[in-house]
Amino acid sequence: MAALLEVRDLVTAYGKIEALRGVSLEVQEGSITCLLGPNGAGKTTLMFTTAGILRPRRGSILFAGHDITGRPPHAIVAAGIALVPENRLVFPNMSVLENLRAGAYQRSGADAIEQDIARLMMRFPRLKERTAQNAGTLSGGEQQMLAVARALMSRPKLLLMDEPSLGLAPLVVEEIFRIIAELHRDGTTILLVEQNAHMALGVAQHFYLIEQGKVTFSGSPGSLAEDEVIRRAYLGSAAR
Repeated sequence: MAALLEVRDLVTAYGKIEALRGVSLEVQEGSITCLLGPNGAGKTTLMFTTAGILRPRRGSILFAGHDITGRPPHAIVAAGIALVPENRLVFPNMSVLENLRAGAYQRSGADAIEQDIARLMMRFPRLKERTAQNAGTLSGGEQQMLAVARALMSRPKLLLMDEPSLGLAPLVVEEIFRIIAELHRDGTTILLVEQNAHMALGVAQHFYLIEQGKVTFSGSPGSLAEDEVIRRAYLGSAAR
């Protein structure tokens, strides 16, 4: 497999505080790659920098062989990257259908957009039952499904998913990870940030452990004792 995303020596800061301190990683086309690490390690900062929400201070981001470093978010979406943000961030006062159409805001061709909506309704039948319902009235799990479906409306080559299981009940988490596995089987490349390390390692082909803004380990599930990975992912390097 070829690298679809290449992050090289990335430094992103909030003022004088460097949240990413020289991060380098690759996401292979057609894979699920997972970022593990304790809270505050820099995982969301990496997702935001890749999505163009934050500008890096140094380093580069290559996507499909093209340098996208520092491009604005709309240009990143147009290049083929979509972000499913932490805490869903659906448009609460817009209907499910309006949220989906918002995900295709850069596309043309009304017929193709409606066909994609129909396909997503088949994939997410609970959304089909609630097309006219305001997104803010959905359950947490339904909002997460809507956030994923909205991102897919841009037809991304790479899906960035930031903590998709956050705050959800265990049965809903299982359903979300079933959806992630289905998307992967359909050929979607996914970069996944996830605190539920057991579930993440169950679907990922590769993972990176990030601690204090640096990659401290990378490998395939099983290449490091899983209990050690999970201990460090939750507690940081002090747990070694």
